Amino acid sequence: MAFQVGDRVVAESESTDRPPRAGIVLEVLRGDPSPRYRIEWDDGHTTSYTPAAGALRAAGKPAGSAA
Repeated sequence: MAFQVGDRVVAESESTDRPPRAGIVLEVLRGDPSPRYRIEWDDGHTTSYTPAAGALRAAGKPAGSAA
């Protein structure tokens, strides 16, 4: 699934010791077939992220946000 700027996403953790991370796509650096995104995570960090198959999924809006 391809994401667009402004989409909320969740990255599944590769470790059982860490919970999934949620954030917002700030920029699409490269599209399919090997997408790469700049994501601002809810903890305030921003990273470039190339998801492995199935590692990134769409998320709903955070609680308390305006629709």
